[in-house]
Amino acid sequence: MSVPASQMWATATYILKQKLAGRKRYPLVLMLEPLFRCNLACAGCGKIQYPAHVLKGQLTPEQCFQAVEECGAPTVAIPGGEPLMHPQIGEIVAGLIARKKYVYLCTNALLLEEKIDLFQPSTYFSFSVHMDGQREHHDFSVCREGGYDLAVRGIKAALARGFRVTTNTTLFDGADPNSVRRFFDEMTELGVEGMMLSPGYSYDKAPDQQHFLGRARTRRLFRAILSNRKTTWNFNMSPLFSEFLMGRRNFACTPWGMPTYNVFGWQKPCYLLQDGYADTFAELMAETEWVQYGTESGNPKCANCMVHSGYEASAADYAFSSAGGFFAMAKAYLFKRYPDREALELLEQPSKPVHSYNPLVQIE
Repeated sequence: MSVPASQMWATATYILKQKLAGRKRYPLVLMLEPLFRCNLACAGCGKIQYPAHVLKGQLTPEQCFQAVEECGAPTVAIPGGEPLMHPQIGEIVAGLIARKKYVYLCTNALLLEEKIDLFQPSTYFSFSVHMDGQREHHDFSVCREGGYDLAVRGIKAALARGFRVTTNTTLFDGADPNSVRRFFDEMTELGVEGMMLSPGYSYDKAPDQQHFLGRARTRRLFRAILSNRKTTWNFNMSPLFSEFLMGRRNFACTPWGMPTYNVFGWQKPCYLLQDGYADTFAELMAETEWVQYGTESGNPKCANCMVHSGYEASAADYAFSSAGGFFAMAKAYLFKRYPDREALELLEQPSKPVHSYNPLVQIE
């Protein structure tokens, strides 16, 4: 199993409580961004393009704890920027664990060996390491030669200390599905708990706008990658979200499912779009015009989005909304190979390089 049973139970009971209370909108994961600055300059990132005075800003531990208590979600993801660059990140994580939140610290792992003593292994805590594929592809993606090897060293160090370790991977148009599947083998051999996947989203600020995926190409790519899978591969995401990416299911976006809190406040409407900020979580939920977001809204910014921050919450809601949804989830856990002859043929077709516009840049 790719996540502890206690975490699955905590999530399931939380969702059921929301439904019994009659809440139609509730958060599943808080995206807590304590800072935007980073030690990488990835081509697909829209977070590090802020001016210097914004990149210098950071949340205090007290602000983080208040946001977590306001939101109430059982799981907290800590992206960035690079969270390990925050001088009080150890205190922030310890405080969240003390509140019995399941914490995923999203990191490129370049500083992991150096900072690992700030943390203690816990069922409530996992390092979620950004790995965008095999060595050559990952290094192109993060614009850092040697980035893959440094990340693997960090993963091995964390596993040796007894930490939970997962990976998160963003796939862009032109990704080689055979290489991605070999990457799954590499991460499985390392011993990571599970792998999370998502298609790239076209941030307005991202330097590389050429290679973000449209919906049809997303389904084609993920069908090739995730069909006929090995039973040894473990994924740290809802199996119904996986089926959504493969084109086997259709979900509407749940933009409030993974709300974001950062140095500007509560970001409207979601982790990926910036249409203003709210001062409180209650204000975010009450005053955001939710009907203006999601594919069904007709908003062009949402037209090609299929990322986990909008759709994994939809998959979880479906799984616990009816007996049919629960049965579908159970079936997906039990029968996870997804045999598909046409998907095997997709693996035989040539792929184009993803990052052809930008040479590797060494970031000091």
